[in-house]
Amino acid sequence: MNSLELYERAKSILVQGGSSASRSSLVFHPYPPSIESGLGARIVDADGNSYIDWMMAFGALPLGHAHPQIVAAVTQAAARGIHFGAASLVEIELAEEIHAIVPAAEKVRFCNSGTEAVMAGIRLARGVTGRRKILKFEGHYHGWTDSMLVTTNAQRIATLGHPNNPVPIIDSSGIPPGAVEDTIIVPWNDVDALRRVMLDRGREIACVITEGVMANTGVIAPLDGYLQSVQSLCKSYDVLFYLDETCTGFRVAPGGCAELYGLDPDLISFGKALGQGFPLAALCGRSSVMEGLEWGKVMHYGTFNACRSLAAAALAGLREQRRDANSGFKRLTTTGNHLSNGLREVFASQRRHPVICQNVGGLLQVFFTEAPRISDFRDYCRVVDSEKFTRFANLLRTRGIYVNPSNALHWVTSVSHSENDVEQTVRAVEGCLAELR
Repeated sequence: MNSLELYERAKSILVQGGSSASRSSLVFHPYPPSIESGLGARIVDADGNSYIDWMMAFGALPLGHAHPQIVAAVTQAAARGIHFGAASLVEIELAEEIHAIVPAAEKVRFCNSGTEAVMAGIRLARGVTGRRKILKFEGHYHGWTDSMLVTTNAQRIATLGHPNNPVPIIDSSGIPPGAVEDTIIVPWNDVDALRRVMLDRGREIACVITEGVMANTGVIAPLDGYLQSVQSLCKSYDVLFYLDETCTGFRVAPGGCAELYGLDPDLISFGKALGQGFPLAALCGRSSVMEGLEWGKVMHYGTFNACRSLAAAALAGLREQRRDANSGFKRLTTTGNHLSNGLREVFASQRRHPVICQNVGGLLQVFFTEAPRISDFRDYCRVVDSEKFTRFANLLRTRGIYVNPSNALHWVTSVSHSENDVEQTVRAVEGCLAELR
């Protein structure tokens, strides 16, 4: 069956013909390609089309598809028992590996997704501080738990309110107002805005949660010194500094944004790249904070936490990325910079479309805009033509380049991407710009 036939079949049994709106016909026009196989940096769909994959399962495959080390690790582990729901050596080894890479991860608790890690982290922050309020930033996505689904999706700029008094926008039906009444919203990359809120309400706040790089509003880097200022303000008001590295962890640097920007967070979430394509995540942090989970003082359970087969894959992946003085991590960044610079050269050489590329190492995104830079969520909502990007991304797919058509997501590199993949992608982008309306 081809992709269209599979899509028609899926619509009869799967909601919207898929298992997530971000992979449905909502963004893939006119219907999503059904991916049948992947190897290295390439995937093949049910129609026999081959693509260079710059989405890599939303960033969950830093080594690429079907990497032999990952395949061997999970196969060997599963052959001895897929999961026991019991203590195992591999969960200790994986936690030790994480701590060796991220010193701030003094204690580790495994779970199954970034959303679950944040749910546990928010509960833990409230439990150990005795405070109820949580501060998050506009445009930051921390999973689909009720209290965090506030002002994450792009909006008309007029709906956001004044930056000194943002309007909290609940992003889904089914969320009761009480679920978000303790969630405070602040514009990101604006130290003065955060300082005003902390001065007024800092002693009520359990934690400030932030992405190290905005990665669900495209790719937006922190301004120089911004995250350090956030951390300092948290310390001044005895607020926990919670760094959500679901998208950036084990990708933008070995130690993620904590290493890249010299941060020492109280809590850290990892997901995506940690699991090497499998549903595995972790909540980590300072021992004095994480011990709040001991003996169920702050409740956190999970049948599949640290599933041994998946933990074996994660451990093999981290060791492979660290091999030869972190060669895997370095390759992610080198490839990301190479691709981003190639795209910028193409954009500068044509006059038809105002377009920019922003990247932090192996995370990058393209914005159709006349602005020289996108610095925050409000910039994105005000000046980015996201509909044009969707057309561009769907057009790219016809030239063998696979990226998610949602401008709010991002392109990611893998160890498997080659210089030829970069060059082929840059040529395809050049052709698409000439063809794009």
